[in-house]
Amino acid sequence: MRSLFVRWLINTLALYVAVQVVPGVDYDGGPLGLLLVAAIFGLVNAVLRPVLTLLTCPLVLVSLGLFLFVINALLLLFTSWLSNPLGLGFHVAGFWPAFWAGLLISLVSLFLSIMVGEKEIRVQRP
Repeated sequence: MRSLFVRWLINTLALYVAVQVVPGVDYDGGPLGLLLVAAIFGLVNAVLRPVLTLLTCPLVLVSLGLFLFVINALLLLFTSWLSNPLGLGFHVAGFWPAFWAGLLISLVSLFLSIMVGEKEIRVQRP
């Protein structure tokens, strides 16, 4: 449970950084709304990412994994689309802002995950 909560906070911070840095990615709500946007983004990633990755497997293989960035952008655009009717104030202007924001979110999430990661488990020999 702690891991899920930490992951949610990491996604929230990564989304916040993307909103601050990437032109075309806007958020005009409070912290609670951003937490909800991060929850939606997490659910979209958990449900749709495996399906899209499986369906586009040949493209992912041919591009040596670079097509995964396109999938990230599409998932971020879908999150924006879902957030709009809920009035959360999260908006992505198009594909390229979503592409750069997805890349930045991935990097920030990776960095924060490393920073808060659990200590390495050492195996003791008898």
